[in-house]
Amino acid sequence: MPDGVWEWPPPGDGRRVEGREALRAYFGSRPGGRLSRRVMSTLPVTVTSADTATATSYLTTCRVDGRTGAHGMVPTGPPVQAGDYTDVFRRTGGDEWLLVSRALRLPFGGPTPRAWPQGRAQPPGGRFRPGR
Repeated sequence: MPDGVWEWPPPGDGRRVEGREALRAYFGSRPGGRLSRRVMSTLPVTVTSADTATATSYLTTCRVDGRTGAHGMVPTGPPVQAGDYTDVFRRTGGDEWLLVSRALRLPFGGPTPRAWPQGRAQPPGGRFRPGR
């Protein structure tokens, strides 16, 4: 079994990243200047055996690309994603549990907005207009 799996199974794009080095490279290749916050909720855990468990968590993602320097607070727009994770955990000994795999399902998604130029407190026109 690989040491860590991240996947977006169909109807997602079918992406699958396996192993620590591949995961490190995948997450290390994310765009510079991306500010992203994921709000997680409702995390029921089901113990499936003495050494395995599963969990489902629900997520909402706020994200912007192109952020540089100290912008301060970024005005919020609508979330760019809403979905859920299905996780599998394995006990490695004693009370230690590791995340073995995470599958992402995104029934809601949209483009990531771009940040406006550094130092500008608001976008052109003086108002943040979600979806424009």
